[in-house]
Amino acid sequence: MSHVATAPNPAREIASDAFTRAESAATTGQLAGPLPQIDNAREVAPADARELSRLFLVRLRELEEGTRNYQYARNTLIEMNISLVRFAARRFTARIDAGIELDDVIQVGTIGLIKAIDRFDPDREVEFSTLALPYITGEIKRYFRDTTWAVHVPRRLQELRVELAKCQETLTEVLGRAPSVKEIAEHLELSEEEVIEGLVAANGYSSASLDSTAGTTDRPAALSEGRPLADTVGDIDPAMVLFEDFHTLAPLLRELDERDLQILRMRFAREMTQAEIGAELGISQMQVSRLLTRILTRLRSGMLTT
Repeated sequence: MSHVATAPNPAREIASDAFTRAESAATTGQLAGPLPQIDNAREVAPADARELSRLFLVRLRELEEGTRNYQYARNTLIEMNISLVRFAARRFTARIDAGIELDDVIQVGTIGLIKAIDRFDPDREVEFSTLALPYITGEIKRYFRDTTWAVHVPRRLQELRVELAKCQETLTEVLGRAPSVKEIAEHLELSEEEVIEGLVAANGYSSASLDSTAGTTDRPAALSEGRPLADTVGDIDPAMVLFEDFHTLAPLLRELDERDLQILRMRFAREMTQAEIGAELGISQMQVSRLLTRILTRLRSGMLTT
C-alpha cells in the first residue's frame, strides 16, 4: 500500500508542541516554559490559531503587564486572531461598498478584538471566539452608527430612526400606502411629537454637496438638467436680516435716556426735520445734529460689537 507524503506544517507543529506544554502546565501547576516564537502570526491557520490562543491567553494572565514577554503574547494574539475581525467585517459588505473603507472597519474591529483579549478569563472555559466576535461586531456597529451620519444627532434619535424605518415599511405593506404620523405613533406606542422628532433627525443621515447636481427623477425638469443644488437655493431674505438687526438693536435702545429716545422718535418715527426737532426741544438745529450723531454712533458701535 502506497503512502502519500505530506509537506510539514511548521505552524501546526508549533501549535501541537505548545498545546502539549500547556496541558502539562495545567496538570503540574508549573509554567510550561517560554512561549513559542511565531514570526508571522497572521499566517497561522485558524485551527492552529485556536490552540495557540489558548496557551497565549493563559500565559498572558501570568505575565507582568508592560514587560516584553507580555507585549509579545498580546500582540501575537491580536495577529493570530485578526481573521475574526475580517470574518465579522463581511457582515457589513453593503456599507463598505457604499463608500466606507475596509481598512477603517478592520481597524475599528481590531479595537474590539483587543478588548476581548484583555477581558478574556481562561477559567470560564469559554471559547475565545465566542467572546471576541460580539466585542468586534459591537465596535464596528458603533463606528457605523457614529460616523455615517452627515449631521450629528443624539444616539437616542439614531436608534429611533431604525425603528421608524421598520415601522413605515411594515405599515406600508399592511395599509397599501404610506402611514401617517399618528398611525406610526400608535404602532410604536410613542407620542406624535417623538415620531416627528425622529423623522426630522433622520434627515441628518445623509447629505449632498451644494456643488453636486440635482438629477433625481422626482424633481422638476429644471433641476434634472445638471444644475448645481446651490443654484436652486433661495437668496438671502432681507426681512430676516432686518429682524436680526432689530433683535440686536432692542437692548441698546433700552440703555438710552428719555431725551435721546425722544429725539430718535421725532427723527425716524415722526420724520421731523432737525429744525423742527430743535424748535420743539428749545435747542438749535446744530445741537440736534450733534445729538443725533452721538446717539447713532453709540448704537452703531453697540451693534458691531454685539
